[in-house]
Amino acid sequence: MLEISVIIPVYNAAEFLEKAVRSAVQFEEVKEVILIEDKSTDDSLKICERLSTDIPKVKLFQHADKGNHGAGAARNLGIEKATRDFIAFLDADDYYLPNRFDAEKELFINPKVDGVFNAIGTEYLTEKGKEEFQSKFKEVSLSTVNYPAEGEEVFKGLLSLTTKTFGTSFHLNSLTIRKASLEPNHLRFNKDLRVHQDSDFIIKLAYHCHLKTGNITEAVAMRGVHDNNRITKIVKYSPQYNQRQFLLWQSLNQWAISNHLPSESGKRIYLLYKSFDLSLKKGFIKYYTILEEALKNPEILKTKYRFTYYNR
Repeated sequence: MLEISVIIPVYNAAEFLEKAVRSAVQFEEVKEVILIEDKSTDDSLKICERLSTDIPKVKLFQHADKGNHGAGAARNLGIEKATRDFIAFLDADDYYLPNRFDAEKELFINPKVDGVFNAIGTEYLTEKGKEEFQSKFKEVSLSTVNYPAEGEEVFKGLLSLTTKTFGTSFHLNSLTIRKASLEPNHLRFNKDLRVHQDSDFIIKLAYHCHLKTGNITEAVAMRGVHDNNRITKIVKYSPQYNQRQFLLWQSLNQWAISNHLPSESGKRIYLLYKSFDLSLKKGFIKYYTILEEALKNPEILKTKYRFTYYNR
């Protein structure tokens, strides 16, 4: 039987936290639910303390300084505290469905498989959250990839280097990973990224580990959309959006260089990093540097983003 540690970073999630925790402890395979409380300003800590007292599987931790360090650092602490062979993640405002680990029970029989990921659904928890989400994104009832894949195909798919459109990412709530698979390359979340640390981690994971699609046609977890979702607050291609994308791809570009990635994937990451770098420049220097970069790498003119900038 699988023995799973579920890691939940907790920050200002008092309204949703108990449902998330109870959705995880229901599984026989889940042996511990690790709450990393990240200096919330609401009643989250009190709820964490109560749940850890009432439910034997629930363990509560805080950072050594009891400070706020972001979701990436919280998940890293959770990985260090996890005692089971498999790790799964859950956001404190989301929850698992009863079929959450069905695919894992079969696929992890193969020792070659390091990680399994699935589809998740979307639930609108507030009307304002629904309006903000739908104003920025198309209606997404199921977040998933477009076809079954494993190994190198997953990594290339995430970078849009496959002949078919794989999908730009998958949600962390749907991922289960062998803890031992993280250690050879000390895979952790980039704590310096306050957003997109999950995308950064997933791409690195897909390169270093053998990931495989599980259930990609049915939701195994639900993502809650509400008033305080950070993803709905940022206008696409606004300066703030471009800055956050730049930091993500800068992190990946530095990683690609240090790990000597193959030229195709390394160049793809560089072009995405550079396109957002250029999008942040202004005035004459912007167009001069675009021309300079295009002369060196004409492919940059074909990137999806093409130095878009918010002009409203």
